[in-house]
Amino acid sequence: QVQLVESGGGLVQTGGSLRLSCAVSGRIFSNYAMGWFRQAPGKEREFVAAISWSGHRNYADSVKGRFTISRNNAKNTAYLQMNSLKPEDTAVYYCAADLQSEYLVGVDYWGQGTQVTVSS
Repeated sequence: QVQLVESGGGLVQTGGSLRLSCAVSGRIFSNYAMGWFRQAPGKEREFVAAISWSGHRNYADSVKGRFTISRNNAKNTAYLQMNSLKPEDTAVYYCAADLQSEYLVGVDYWGQGTQVTVSS
């Protein structure tokens, strides 16, 4: 089985920064993609950022220039550095892994989610 464990959420003021981490463990046999999604209260889960095995990145328009996704393949860990946070970034953030593709096409596994709250 594969597990994704997130950490790093919390409460921060507007303009502040947080760094989320997602550690992947279990039986992984090939290169895989990782990503971050978020879900605010009363809203659907939405895409935030993704990174391929080789490091190609893409972002939602709402976070471009403020968030940076990265990964350490040797540690099977992905990161989301979030700067210039806004109240509208408040949500539960979920890590995701696509084990069938080097690029994020679908999601095979989800993390448990970590709460990010940005106060105004």
